[in-house]
Amino acid sequence: MEIRWFGHSFFEVKTDTISQKGVKIYFDPYHEEIGLNFPKELEADVILTSHSHMDHNNIEGFKEKGVVLNTAGEYSVKGVDIKGMLSFHDKDEGKERGINIIFSVSSENLKIVHLGDLGHLLDEKQIKNLGKVDVLLVPIGGNYSIDTKDVSKTIKEIGPKIIIPMHYRVEGEKNELQGLEPFCKEMGICPGEPVRKLILKSSNLDGKDMEVVVMERS
Repeated sequence: MEIRWFGHSFFEVKTDTISQKGVKIYFDPYHEEIGLNFPKELEADVILTSHSHMDHNNIEGFKEKGVVLNTAGEYSVKGVDIKGMLSFHDKDEGKERGINIIFSVSSENLKIVHLGDLGHLLDEKQIKNLGKVDVLLVPIGGNYSIDTKDVSKTIKEIGPKIIIPMHYRVEGEKNELQGLEPFCKEMGICPGEPVRKLILKSSNLDGKDMEVVVMERS
């Protein structure tokens, strides 16, 4: 399985299944209004959008869209198991910013969870529903999502093997987000060089416990 990050909350996951090699799944594609260029000629098998805000739902940017999912439920696409769980973009059950769908993708004996723009702490039932998480894509920039302390608490409650921060300020980003530093300080971890592409195998994650991987924009 391969993971690439384009900035903000926009990821590509490429995985091999019994049905097809190189299935391409995309999370939360942004519009260029946020200040970041959109990659050209992308062909998706699946596009997952956590909510309808323009920095998370640029479906039209793709050359091929494939299957688009933006609601809670259980799905299977080309041998990939996908679950969407209802949450909210704020602490007031969506009254301020609306709903947020947390998507999990399971393939190659790995589970990736993308928290979208989660705006509140998860309850026990939601944590239980997520189950064992190998890779957690978590928003750390605050303002529009959970703050740094709630990020730390959420990570510890979920207990992923690998944590990939997202939705934070990078060069060119116009949204008012914090950078990487407050998250590193809170977690007590500041990794070295960013990784441009993360290649994962389930066997290589044995013994890992909440390891932070910072990605470089593709």
